[in-house]
Amino acid sequence: MAIDQQHSFAPMAVLGAGSWGTALAILLAQRGQRIQLWGRNSDRIAEMSQQRINARYLPKCPFPESLSLSSDLRETIKGVRDILIVVPSHAFRGLIEDLLPLINQNTRLAWATKGLDPSTGKLLHEVVQEIIPWPIPTAVLAGPSFAAEVAQNLPTAISVSSQDTEFSNDLVERFHTRTFRPYINTDIIGVQISGAVKNPLAIAAGISDGLGYGANARCALITRALAEMSRLGIALGGKMETFMGLAGLGDLVLTCTGSQSRNWRFGYALGQGHPIDLAEREVGQVVEGKQNAIIVAKRAQALNIEMPILEQVSKVVQGQMTAAEAVQALLMRSIKSE
Repeated sequence: MAIDQQHSFAPMAVLGAGSWGTALAILLAQRGQRIQLWGRNSDRIAEMSQQRINARYLPKCPFPESLSLSSDLRETIKGVRDILIVVPSHAFRGLIEDLLPLINQNTRLAWATKGLDPSTGKLLHEVVQEIIPWPIPTAVLAGPSFAAEVAQNLPTAISVSSQDTEFSNDLVERFHTRTFRPYINTDIIGVQISGAVKNPLAIAAGISDGLGYGANARCALITRALAEMSRLGIALGGKMETFMGLAGLGDLVLTCTGSQSRNWRFGYALGQGHPIDLAEREVGQVVEGKQNAIIVAKRAQALNIEMPILEQVSKVVQGQMTAAEAVQALLMRSIKSE
């Protein structure tokens, strides 16, 4: 099949009408796929449906004709086999619980959510296994991808990670266009750890930039951040090649260096001395890294995994030390081999 050629894909539900969920729904619908986009806020969904645009997050990206919207979860997934979840990590467990009575053993579940479950510290596939009492094909989408650039058809590459070959192949076929290239990956643990850890580490990069520490400091921080991410991920069963790939290094570099990154912007505001609450309000979106810094730090400590950068971010976002104090604590650590 030629890329971008029309294809009779089955309908798909995208759950989560934020910037990333909307961008992915637009991408799929641009290929003529019937996409049903769900959001919990009925007033906002009604406004988006009427205006045919997500004015809040993607004001320059009109909706294709084959994209429909609803705030009714049951109606959204009616007659749909494949579901893509794109909600913040703190809302993931609740949505799986809401889905349980509405799905069946034919359902296939993918998500582009990044983070750990805040109540247990579990990876999201573990949450799915805990709640859904039968085996279900699952997949994770991850990689360096700002929503606005995807919605504007700027070149992007991501990983599609699944241990179900048929599901991953189907997802790649759905998403592959002339500007959007998915790569198949089987390391669902490593991909999820990368997504959970890169956001807190992007806060650290933003703090460094906000303090005016320059390019040397930023590059050193990203390099050591990658070492921390890999250390935790391998301890949990991830593969080193994942951390050196799109979901690991790729997404880490993007999130730590791009002003489109909400986590970087949050850290930058902290570095400039803004209070935590004000910094979060200035971003205007969910800052995944704030909560995940605390959750990941606890999991690392329980495993006796050393993650000094992440630990300092956890202390900063909890108000236990200032950004400048955290940087000083890192610099004053005892000398070690790289």
